[in-house]
Amino acid sequence: MKTISKKSLRKKILIFLIFQFAFFAISFPVLVFYGPFENLKSAVVGMSWKTNNTQYIAKFFLSDKAIDRILNKNFPIDPTVKNGEIKVLKFAKKNTDKIDVFDVNGNGFSGKLMVVYNPMDINIGYSDNMPKSGETVSAIAKQFGAIAAINAGGFIDTKWSGTGGTPTGYIIHNGIVVYGQNKNENIKQDTVAFTDAGMLIVGKHSIKQLMEYKVKEAVSFGPPLIVNGVPTINSGDGGWGYAPRTAIGKRKDGAVLLLVIDGRNIEGPGASLRNIQDILLEHGAINAVNLDGGSSTTMVYNGKVINKPSDMLGERAVPSAFIVLPSNH
Repeated sequence: MKTISKKSLRKKILIFLIFQFAFFAISFPVLVFYGPFENLKSAVVGMSWKTNNTQYIAKFFLSDKAIDRILNKNFPIDPTVKNGEIKVLKFAKKNTDKIDVFDVNGNGFSGKLMVVYNPMDINIGYSDNMPKSGETVSAIAKQFGAIAAINAGGFIDTKWSGTGGTPTGYIIHNGIVVYGQNKNENIKQDTVAFTDAGMLIVGKHSIKQLMEYKVKEAVSFGPPLIVNGVPTINSGDGGWGYAPRTAIGKRKDGAVLLLVIDGRNIEGPGASLRNIQDILLEHGAINAVNLDGGSSTTMVYNGKVINKPSDMLGERAVPSAFIVLPSNH
């Protein structure tokens, strides 16, 4: 009877493991992109497509037409694209500094929900070094004397340096356009704006329109998730895959909802836009919109970061933040 040496056995096991790894590496992408699991395919395409340096993954396996079909099937339907006029909503007004913070948990994600009861306390903070470089949400909050803050608008990440200096769209603070990427004020852009009466405006609007609406604080980002009480995602997961998320919403009683969902960690990849929409609907939002997410997702309260940013270095530099100032500031 032939005896197999330990060295020979280890070699056979190693060869077997290498074969299994190679087989999985080849077969898994084929299963994802060409298999029958449409939800899995949509999630992977969405995640790869929303980050510039990973779009090649979807492009390697699928045609542009196939990618467009998958994304468009899941995308939110923004009613303001066809009808740019806003519906003026009346909210209850509360003069209180009260802020509540709750834990949020779901399938594969966790995060924080902050309820700010006085909408007039919501302002925009931004980096002093803009457009050269951004600052952390903590630094922006400290600079403006804020009680709390979340990251807000996106930025042009030149060469993926992550400096967060050049915002996309615009930033409005105290009714003044402090930054505008596009000089044409008639072009409609994604909008996250608060009027001087504390109303949250979402969807596609021009800077000229925002000035007519008496907008006081605003950044440009999207997509809208809830418009006048109606959700914008009715099928699929929203088309952006799963990732850390930041969002903001407004309840009928006037309270503002600030939401951050962690991800890209041991607990899971994060949340879909549909997850975010459903959480905000559950907590009474009648207008809500997605903000910049991924490594930017950060919530600060009383000078401390209270969520788990996914960037290995901690807080990422961003150009802007929604900040909560003390009442009667």
